[in-house]
Amino acid sequence: MNISEVAAKFEMTPATIRYYEKQGLMPPITRNASGVRDFQEEDLNWVEFIKCMRDSGLSIDSLAQYSKLYQQGDSTLIERKKILIDEYQKLLEKQRLINGTVARLETKLDNYDHMIQECQQQIFSSTNEAKEERV
Repeated sequence: MNISEVAAKFEMTPATIRYYEKQGLMPPITRNASGVRDFQEEDLNWVEFIKCMRDSGLSIDSLAQYSKLYQQGDSTLIERKKILIDEYQKLLEKQRLINGTVARLETKLDNYDHMIQECQQQIFSSTNEAKEERV
């Protein structure tokens, strides 16, 4: 699969994929005899992983370090797990903050619904009073 096909599959740009590769977020992509990137299943797994992690806010540095350790083999399992645990903890904190913001916005939206309903009732009452005065 070429880079344009991969980019379309993961809703990314080819430039983003090249950037991630250049930054060391994934192992070097397999290339064909002409030197053109030829994404294999493992390469696609890396692109999917990196996209997921970046979409969630993981840093380039953390992902590059993780990839570097991955390429060194199983002797780095504990170090890789530590990176993932650290990032997991950061995501949990972000989730807590987002959940708080969502709850606050829900309260504000409910307040607006009540205020709008009160305004509509006042307009309706005023309209009815005006009609009654004309009669």
